[in-house]
Amino acid sequence: MDALASAGRDLSRAALEALSLEAYLQRRITGAQLRHLLGFETPMQVDAFLKDHGVELEYSLDDLERDRQTHRRLGL
Repeated sequence: MDALASAGRDLSRAALEALSLEAYLQRRITGAQLRHLLGFETPMQVDAFLKDHGVELEYSLDDLERDRQTHRRLGL
């Protein structure tokens, strides 16, 4: 069983991460739900987790435009 868990992690955490990641990839849970399941405090921790597992962040042209409008509104 030890071989199933990555170095320094217990099997239950490895299983939780694997199942949660798969649910996220299948769009059965959201990023916010993933954050809650894995006990992360910030969305950036979710982003880092996804990056560590080779998952590209979803960032559409609509997201970019909303960010641009927010920056303009805030004077940034």
